[in-house]
Order: sequence, then C-alpha cells, then structure tokens
Amino acid sequence: MKAKKYLWSIICVYMCYLTHGIQALILGQNNINFAIQWGFDMSNPESAAYAAGLAAVSTAIAWTGFGKFVSVWIGGEISDRVGRKKMMVGGAVLYIICFLGFLFTQNALIASVCGFLTGVATSGFWDAAGYPAVQEACPAAPGSALIGIKFFVSLSGMVYPLMVVQNASNGNWKMNVIIPLVMSFVCLALALIAPFVYDDQKKAAKGEANKDHNAIQDEINAAKAAMLQKPNKLVVFLIMFYAFLCMAIMYGAQQYTKAFGLSVCGLSEMQAAGMTSIYTVGSLCAVLFWAFMMGKLKWNPLKVILIDSICTAAALAAVLFIHQVAVIYIAITMLGFFAAGGALQTGLAVVQLFNPGPKGRNTGIYYTFMGAASYLIPVVAAQLTKASGEANAVYTLMIMLLVFAGLAILSSLYLVAQHKKIFGKSALSK
Repeated sequence: MKAKKYLWSIICVYMCYLTHGIQALILGQNNINFAIQWGFDMSNPESAAYAAGLAAVSTAIAWTGFGKFVSVWIGGEISDRVGRKKMMVGGAVLYIICFLGFLFTQNALIASVCGFLTGVATSGFWDAAGYPAVQEACPAAPGSALIGIKFFVSLSGMVYPLMVVQNASNGNWKMNVIIPLVMSFVCLALALIAPFVYDDQKKAAKGEANKDHNAIQDEINAAKAAMLQKPNKLVVFLIMFYAFLCMAIMYGAQQYTKAFGLSVCGLSEMQAAGMTSIYTVGSLCAVLFWAFMMGKLKWNPLKVILIDSICTAAALAAVLFIHQVAVIYIAITMLGFFAAGGALQTGLAVVQLFNPGPKGRNTGIYYTFMGAASYLIPVVAAQLTKASGEANAVYTLMIMLLVFAGLAILSSLYLVAQHKKIFGKSALSK
C-alpha cells in the first residue's frame, strides 16, 4: 500500500538513476572526443600526447570518485536531518550544472571539477536520499526496491555505449552529453513534485507532542532485538568494506571493458562498445533474477552476495586467461550478471541486516567505501597507462579486480559463519 501511495517518489529515484547510468559512463565512453575538446592531440595512438589525453580523462573520472568519497557519509547524515526531497532536488541541479560544463568546457581542469561535482551529486545527494527513499516506500521488499535502482542504471548502460558510437559516426558526438542534460531536467521536475515517506513522517512527528519513538526508531529497535548477540567490529567493517570491493570490480569493468576489448582483444570500435552493452545486459538479467529470489522466495541477501562473489571471480579469470572472443563475451555477460546485477545494492541490505540504524547514515558510511573505490580505480588506471601503455594498464587492472573478487569471497564466507551465531540460523538456508 505504501509503495502505491509514494509511487512518484519511486519513479523519481529510478529516473535519477537512469540518468546516473549515463553519467557513470559518459567520460569513459567519449574519452577520445573529450580529450580532443580539452586540447590534446589524439591523432596518433602511439604518441605521448595520446596517452596524456587518456590519462586526463581517467583523472576526471577519478575526481568523480573522489566527489563520492568525500560527500556520501555527510550526505547520509544531512538526508536524515533535512529529508529526502531537498537532497534529490539538489542532486538534479548539480547534474544540470555539470553536464553543461562537460558540454562546453575546453579545459581538462574544469572538466575534473565537473567530475567532482557529479560525484557529490550522485553520492552526497542522490545515494544518500534515493536509496533510503525506495526502502521506505517499499518496506515489504526493500531488497527488491534497491535492486530496482540497479535495473535502471543498467538499462542506460546497455543503450548508451551503442548510442555513443552511432552519434560519433554521424559527426554529432555532443548529443551524448545533451541527452543526459535533458534527462537531468526531468529528474528535477520529478523531485519537485514527488512526496517522500521520510519527509511526511518527519512532518507528522513534529505535530505530535511528547512522542519518544517514531516508526523509524521502532523498526531499528525490533531489528536489534532479533539478534542473539551483537556483531563484532570485524563484521561491521567487512559489511562496509564489501562496498569497496564490489564497486572496484563493477567500476573497473564498467569503465574499462571497452578499452580492454580494443587494446587487448583487438576488437573494432563497435565490437568493443558491444562488450559494454553485453556486460549491461547481464546486469539487467541479474536484477530481475535476484529481485525475484529475494522478493518472492525471500533469499537472504548475504547468500546472494556470496554467490555473486564466487561467480565474479570465475568470470574475471576467464576474461584474463582465455583469450578467445566467444569466451570473453560469455565471461563479460557473467561479469555483468554477478558483479553489476545489484550486488552493491544487495550489500546495502546486508548492512541494514547486521547493523540496524538510520538508513541515511548507514547508506552514507557504506557508500564512503564505495567512493574510495571509485577514486582509486581510475587513479591506478591513469598511472598504469602513463607507465606502460593502455593495453598493459587495462590487463593489470583486470588482475587487480580478480584479487578483489577473491577478497570478497573470503569476506562473504566469514559473514555467513557469523550470521549463524548472530541470528541463530544459516544465511544459506534461504
């Protein structure tokens, strides 16, 4: 019933993440054109100027991650204080400013500032408000509601890379920036008209005198009461650190799959862009599958992230060590399914399971770890590209992602063991 009442807030959040799916790809997918616009000579792929142009784009991507890192924790706190609507509106306004900057600037430094602000808009505003908002609007199936966010990120990620190639071949690559700019205005309009559960609850609570506990605090207390023992500090750290591991894998694959196809696999521009789309198709299929498994069959989200971690490692190993195009395409699909099919969002459900608390605060802490990965991966990619060239850089990056997948498996296995002690039942039973 609540989901129907707050349908516009759900639509608003999903539209924002449809736009964010493009923002996450826009620099990496248009890297050559952006480098040219910023004044780099990209005529010779073997030249130092070409490598410098690619490094400049990776630096702008890194600033996006840094914006996420520094803003999401405080954004969660602010979201719990001022409500969800103001944060969703603020994020949309920042997106509009930043896409205008990408469209017109001829300076790599200004582009990096815009990248930083899109990171702030995404995590400091939208992640801090949007993730709690859909959980609050769909209390009967919060895990499925969170995975719905990933569905819309993946939807734009599937279409956008192909659109980039098509617009560029038509000599109109700037349409790749204009489209998300227009979408950002739609996000702003939706945020202004949509009602939000948390905001309405805050208004209602203010109107009731001497109210000691609101519905949100009652929900937190009930979750804590269901525990047989308090989670130890390592458990709390690992559920947050999973955001770093998951985002590092997802972000690295999302941003550099196309470069891997071009420089390592020898694919054409369209074939390499197709790898990114296939990766996204896998994530879309996973969103629907895991939404069913958690929403209808009530699978424990910890069980889901353990399966995701194991299969992600297998897919990365296949990409790295079996250099056949057909195998790589299958492995990329698997990588999209298990690494980008809602694993990050499912991890947030695990956070709320083990560490019940204000959703804005938990989201902020969790996404601070995510932001660290968003910053680290492009910084490493930029330095590797300068040192050893693009082909060696993306291959080394994939090896690093495989190591992260191994750490995710070990962390998930430890959490499964702790789940039995804390809740008195196995996370793998459902």
